[in-house]
Amino acid sequence: MNSMNLETDFSQFSTCDISDGLLNKYGLAEGGFLPNLTRWSGSESITNFGRAFTVLFAPKEDPRPEVNYIDEIPSGSCLTIALTLPLQLECAPFVRIPQALYGGLMTTRANYLRAAFTVVFGRIRDLEEHRALNYPTFSYGLGTCAAKMAVKPVEVNVPLSIITGEGQIQMIHPGDYMIGDAHGIVRIPMQDVLVQDLVEYVRKSKEVDELVAQDIRDGKPAKASQKARRAVLASFV
Repeated sequence: MNSMNLETDFSQFSTCDISDGLLNKYGLAEGGFLPNLTRWSGSESITNFGRAFTVLFAPKEDPRPEVNYIDEIPSGSCLTIALTLPLQLECAPFVRIPQALYGGLMTTRANYLRAAFTVVFGRIRDLEEHRALNYPTFSYGLGTCAAKMAVKPVEVNVPLSIITGEGQIQMIHPGDYMIGDAHGIVRIPMQDVLVQDLVEYVRKSKEVDELVAQDIRDGKPAKASQKARRAVLASFV
C-alpha cells in the first residue's frame, strides 16, 4: 500500500523481522517495538509502513492554538498521534482521559489523502467506519466520546515522547519509519539507523532463519543449527 511513495518497501518483512534487525545489528534492546497497541482494522496479512507524520494533543486549556492536521497528511505517511507526557500513564489504560482522539471522519479523510495507516497512543472510536474502508488503525483502546472538551491538537511534525514502561520513554521523530502488522508497531529511528543497511541485514537474516527452520524439520538440533547458519550474519553487523 502506497509503497511507490517511499524509498524502501517493507511489505516483505514482518515487525518481528524488523525488530530482529534493530536488536542484532543496532543493539536496540526493545527492537523498536512500541508496546500496548492493538490493531483494530486493516488486513492482518499485510505489513503497513510509512514515515511518521506526528500530531501532538494537549489539554484544552493549553495556550497554543488548535491546529488543523487532518487536511495536511502526506500521501504514504503514518499518521501518528500522541498526548503530552502528563496525560500519559505507565500502565493500562496508558492515558488519563477516556475520550477518543480519532474517529471515522478522520480515517475517511486520511484514506482519501492516501495515508498508509494511523497509530494513536490513546483511544479511537467509530470502529465500523475504519473497517468498512479497510483502513489500518492501531491504538491503546476504544472509546465513544469525542475529545474536544478535553484535549486539542496543538502541533504537527514535532517529536513525540511516549511512555513505554516504568521510567522508560521512547521518542518518535517526524520522518521515522513506522511499521505495523498483526504483532503491533515497530519504529525505525532514522537518526540512528541506515535503512538500506538494515534492510540488507533483515533480508539475509530471514534467509538464514528459513534454513534453520528446515534443519529443525529435518531433525537437527536447534542450537547447533542456529550457531552454524547464523555465523554468516557476522559480516552484516
